[in-house]
Amino acid sequence: MRASLRTMLPVVPIAGAMLFALTASPKQAGAADNEEDKAAFSERCATRVFGSLVGESAPASAYANPQASVDTLLLDEKFRERFARFINSQFNMAPGAAPTEDASYYMARHVLTNDLPWADMFVGKFDVQPVNAQQPMGEARVVTNANGLGYFRSNAWALRYAGNELAGMRLVTAYRIMQNTVGLTLTATTADPDAKPDALSAEGRKAQNCAGCHFNNWYALDLVASVLGTVRRNGMDVTFQPSTLGPQSILGGVMVKDDAELVQALVTNEAFDVNACRLAFKYLYGRQETSCEGPVFDACVTAFKKDKKITSALATVAKDPSFCE
Repeated sequence: MRASLRTMLPVVPIAGAMLFALTASPKQAGAADNEEDKAAFSERCATRVFGSLVGESAPASAYANPQASVDTLLLDEKFRERFARFINSQFNMAPGAAPTEDASYYMARHVLTNDLPWADMFVGKFDVQPVNAQQPMGEARVVTNANGLGYFRSNAWALRYAGNELAGMRLVTAYRIMQNTVGLTLTATTADPDAKPDALSAEGRKAQNCAGCHFNNWYALDLVASVLGTVRRNGMDVTFQPSTLGPQSILGGVMVKDDAELVQALVTNEAFDVNACRLAFKYLYGRQETSCEGPVFDACVTAFKKDKKITSALATVAKDPSFCE
């Protein structure tokens, strides 16, 4: 027994060391790992914040509190340029043939640079014109215009989206105004060139597969276009004639007489606020919001309603803890 006891004696300190290792060492390692996890999380958060807003990697100085940089980044010229390009891509299917056709890009930069309400994109007393009138394909700029309606009355934009309706109705203009302001998205059906009556005519658009978009919903394109007047073409000469129909009941019962009243009705509708936050989510996340992101989306809409600035919508989403999760 003595021999057995003797052989067991060295085991006691070893067992003690093992016990210490099992109790003390993991605690110390866990604390260190936790600090490393926090540091890695902060770095990832900073990368997301800077990458999403200005498209650049984050400096190490931002790691300590990444989301504190949001307000500063929203004033950065790199953000303004990037966001204006993003907006132009959302409001147009392809780049314009001339800079003035990308009017939404120039107007977005103007709104951001001057800290204007987002609605000024569409109802502000502005116009997008060539810097040099003798060089219509040259650089464009935003100018003050007492008769302006954001960029919707800018000549190049109006020509781009005048459409080809047989009687000159501005159906494409009607759709683009609603798409740009409240995010309306419709998918056009392919017109049958042999259809009788012609699918491009008002009678043809009353066909079952067309009437829903053109006559039967709140966004009924023919009804909305009726207040926009018509486009007249004579060779290379294109003119726009105002509507002479008087006030029309459109948008689900709103009385509207012209393009200015149409756009005003759109930007004062809650759908405009919702679409602003939809744009914020898509810019920051590269996608629309999901159902589980309802609380932060609601917070975004609430913040946007207070001052109507797109930067408030972006800041609310980018500062939310969930943005870095």
